[in-house]
Amino acid sequence: MSQTWVKVAQRGWGAHHTIGAAVRAAADGAVVSVMPGEYRESLVLDRPVTLLAEKGAGTVRIVAPRGPALTVSGGAPELRGLVLQGADPAGPALLVGGGEPVLTDCEITGGRVEVAGTAAPVLRGCRVHRAAGEGVRLTGDSRAVLEECTVAGIDGVGVLVAAGATPRLRGCTVGPVGGEGVRLGGTGRSTFEDCEVTGSGGAAVRLLGAAAALLVSCRLRDGRAEGVHVSAGATATATADGGTDGGAGGTVLEGCEVSGTGAAGLLADQDGRVVLRDCRISATAGAGIVALDRSSLRLHGTTVADTADTGLAVGGTASVRADGGGVRRAAGNGVYASGQAELALTDCEVADSGYSGIHLGERARALLVDCRLHGTPEHGIRATGDSLLRAEGTRIERAAMAGVSVEERADAVLHDCTVSTTGTGVRLHTPHRPLLDDCRVTDTGGTGVELGPRTGALLLRTRIHRTGAAGLLAEEHSVPLLHGCEIAGTAGSGIVVRAAAAPQVRSSAITRTAKNGVYHADGSHGVLEDCVLSETGYPALYVGAGADPVVRRCRFHDTAEDVATADGSAAVIEDCLAERVKASALPVPAATAAPSRLPLPAAGPGEADRADRAGSGDGSDGAGGADGTDGTGPAADSLEALLAQLHRLVGLDRVKRDVETMVKLMQLVRRRKELGLPPPPTSRHLVFAGNPGTGKTTVARLYGQILRALGMLTGGHLVEADRGDLVGEYVGHTAPKTTAVFRRALGGVLFIDEAYALVPHGQGGDFGQEAISTLVKLMEDHREEIVVIVAGYPGDMQRFVDANPGLASRFTRTLTFDDYLGPELVEIVAHQADQHRYDLPEPTVAALAEYFTALPRDEGFGNGRTARQVFQWMTERHARRVCDLADPTPQDLTTVQPEDLPELGLPL
Repeated sequence: MSQTWVKVAQRGWGAHHTIGAAVRAAADGAVVSVMPGEYRESLVLDRPVTLLAEKGAGTVRIVAPRGPALTVSGGAPELRGLVLQGADPAGPALLVGGGEPVLTDCEITGGRVEVAGTAAPVLRGCRVHRAAGEGVRLTGDSRAVLEECTVAGIDGVGVLVAAGATPRLRGCTVGPVGGEGVRLGGTGRSTFEDCEVTGSGGAAVRLLGAAAALLVSCRLRDGRAEGVHVSAGATATATADGGTDGGAGGTVLEGCEVSGTGAAGLLADQDGRVVLRDCRISATAGAGIVALDRSSLRLHGTTVADTADTGLAVGGTASVRADGGGVRRAAGNGVYASGQAELALTDCEVADSGYSGIHLGERARALLVDCRLHGTPEHGIRATGDSLLRAEGTRIERAAMAGVSVEERADAVLHDCTVSTTGTGVRLHTPHRPLLDDCRVTDTGGTGVELGPRTGALLLRTRIHRTGAAGLLAEEHSVPLLHGCEIAGTAGSGIVVRAAAAPQVRSSAITRTAKNGVYHADGSHGVLEDCVLSETGYPALYVGAGADPVVRRCRFHDTAEDVATADGSAAVIEDCLAERVKASALPVPAATAAPSRLPLPAAGPGEADRADRAGSGDGSDGAGGADGTDGTGPAADSLEALLAQLHRLVGLDRVKRDVETMVKLMQLVRRRKELGLPPPPTSRHLVFAGNPGTGKTTVARLYGQILRALGMLTGGHLVEADRGDLVGEYVGHTAPKTTAVFRRALGGVLFIDEAYALVPHGQGGDFGQEAISTLVKLMEDHREEIVVIVAGYPGDMQRFVDANPGLASRFTRTLTFDDYLGPELVEIVAHQADQHRYDLPEPTVAALAEYFTALPRDEGFGNGRTARQVFQWMTERHARRVCDLADPTPQDLTTVQPEDLPELGLPL
């Protein structure tokens, strides 16, 4: 059927003189072709007719004498190229109350576009301007679509969405407008794709109530207020597929740009919820992103740059989680958190801030994982008030003041962090006890780690290298605890201890210091145990008048002078040795002496989890790893990796099953707590019953790391002790010794070997009972902060547990370590051979099996240690045999033959 055409012209014959008359005369589906001119009438359409400007867009103007120029109440009419001019700029020029009209290349002026009811209009290439109040008002349950439209010159809001309207805008431009560019209220979900809001007098996009929106690849520019302002129950979300992320409804900002705003780039307050993905906020006159009140932000790959104020500001009880992206070139702080805000940054960069990179105040909480902070004239991270900082795998560089500064009543936990090229490395001035675990502080202009007065700190496996002043400064009354640390290349002393400070330094190395290794000022205290001091410019240890440090089992070597003391000093120096020292106050061992009980503490990551005290030889008690290790490598990051490491140990099948059972129980405890359910009765303290060399120390070390992975311990480190470490020599000496060892183990595992020695036979008045009573009290006071493992011969451990009612109630689980079978001992030797690149051919393996079958298992049998001693004898006998060969081949150098086994009866 051919289409019917109806003509409209203001003059001439054969045409209608008004558009209304033509519409009334036209049949459904007809095309009403309008000649150029201004038609003063108000149209009402409810039928499927098409109105067309015959000579092109803009040539036909419909001017309403009153009310809207066009009202659509139903049907699917089409308008092409018409100009609709309302009678009142504050009223509608186009009113769509129903139907599905389509307007193409039209101009709406002198009033707004209003869509209500269930109408579903489509506007393509249209222009809305010269309206007061709003340019476009979308309300009811309408479903308007605007494509490639422009809303500008509005004395008020550009686009207003209310009630349950769910509009979709594509490629539209809003602005300049006098008020907000887009205001979203009601309960509907709006979609904006590739739109631009520019030059708005208020926020470019404002969300209120339960409104939701999806903004994809939009540009919000050059407004006089915020780029995006989200309040109340409104939710702003961003996902790659246009779905929601973290909130009901959801407004998506994905791949959007916010720039040139007169205030914050994004402001979330009240209960606002915002999630952005791959967005960029830049050149804001205020902060880049602000989260206040109870709001919640989720940022994915989003960057904030070139802000005139703070990059990211969080206050109230707001929560911000960000992964990827970061903050660059903020004129204020890079990130500022206060109130009771919660901040979590993962793989983020904070660079070139005007103030501190990250500032925490009041009771804010921050977690940083794998972040990078660099370039600030102040601090990399500054924690003040009662704030709490937790950082893992984070790198802080180029901070003119401190890399990390913890002040007032703030606290901090730093794990696997690096601080370099800063003024001071880490500055701790707080009554709390911050933790630095496996951290690196390098290339500082001043002190590496500075502790203020009355500050406690725990440094585990931390390396302080190349400092412009002291490696560690302990101010008056401070109490730093160092274990397994290394201080090297300092322009001042390695450790400076001020009056009344009492550091405890164990199993650590201090080397290449321009001044003293350790400088104890007058009236200072402390403990230095199992440490190595070398290559110092001044005496390795200086003790001032009235200072009374205790120095035990330390080794001084390759320095001009080992110890210098002032008149009136009260230092206690026990079991220390000096090697290659020009002026020594200590005994010098013979050239053949091997001070194996004074090993150099671990400097590299492969030795990060050595035991707390010397005396365990190679750091293991016999368990061999199936991967060729002795079970003393660095702590794994995940529970799965730690359990895999446990299962790689040779033998110990019963122990492995028991540990797995305890892991599952603790996982259940944690889940019940998360659900508010009471936990079942549990005891983390253990009895290890087994003969020497059966892997007790190795499993204890892994157990601590497993508990840390489960979140049950903060440190997971192992502190070894025996009777000599706990029991004093006179009345009043035992309790302080036991307490000192216990406190070193807080956050980790206290492993008491040969614990039955605390209750020797027939000595009821022995000081060991005092040590046990002290332990029981401390275990009760710190029940959630430590695990105590007591170990010894199976026949003696029950006597120990029965010695005190408090022990029986706390040690309710015993793990039995069976002796290694012959094939397991062969496997340990094979692992040792593989680790040291020796080959064991089948005849040698068979000879080993026969050797261990025939080996007497008397009091001298050491299980895993015996296996390693056998391997050592084999390599020595192999060396003697091969050295007699005239021209040994590579195979000769690596192959161990059966004749290299030691003879039975040879002392091992």
